[in-house]
Amino acid sequence: MSQPHASAVRVGIVDDHQLFAESLATTLRLERYDARRIVLPPDGGTTAQLVGAITRFHPDVLLLDLDLGRNGDGMRLIEPSVRAGAVVVIITGIGDRATWGECLERGAATVLLKTSSLEEVLATVRNSVRGLPVLSEDERASLIRQRQLRLHDQQVLNERLGRLTAREREILGHLLKGRTVYDIAMHGTVSEATVRTQVRSILAKLEVSSQIAAVGLAHQVGWSGPETETRTSGHQF
Repeated sequence: MSQPHASAVRVGIVDDHQLFAESLATTLRLERYDARRIVLPPDGGTTAQLVGAITRFHPDVLLLDLDLGRNGDGMRLIEPSVRAGAVVVIITGIGDRATWGECLERGAATVLLKTSSLEEVLATVRNSVRGLPVLSEDERASLIRQRQLRLHDQQVLNERLGRLTAREREILGHLLKGRTVYDIAMHGTVSEATVRTQVRSILAKLEVSSQIAAVGLAHQVGWSGPETETRTSGHQF
């Protein structure tokens, strides 16, 4: 089977770091690929706008960063880009393997670190165009397993948060904002001893040993506090 000539292969680069993206595009053009940086809205765009900018170029291979600055998380562009016919290769500074596994689940062919050599990037593009593997099955399975373990851990932590009463969720929300037991007691016109008892109950239900660990658990699952705080007095922080 004949392989497409490099000059006929379109490689799109989506990265908010202009110098990195342009340097990569220049290197790929020297290899005779039709490569270009896809310009993103400077003040941030919707998913539809970003996907539109990508699909107008019709890339065969898309080199996609995950951190797109004002344009948010590049993760959301993987699936629509794959549906549009592009082989998506993630190039990122994020080293978290569970995040890499999520990229693969969404359809990315592989993930490369930004510290990867240019030769490694070029080899990945060449193999992508030729339909050759760009990631071993063992590595793919390992990364997806890391993603599944992350989801399981988050489910367990969310179940612990679900044990909290409305008042305990409010108190944990205050702790997330850096408020002290004294502040919380004054806010609720209750004694510090009462608040300390409630904090101990929170720690027991979350199965942690300190307020710092409780706050860390909440951050780990992206919990930012109850949508509205129950005001038991007119006192304002």
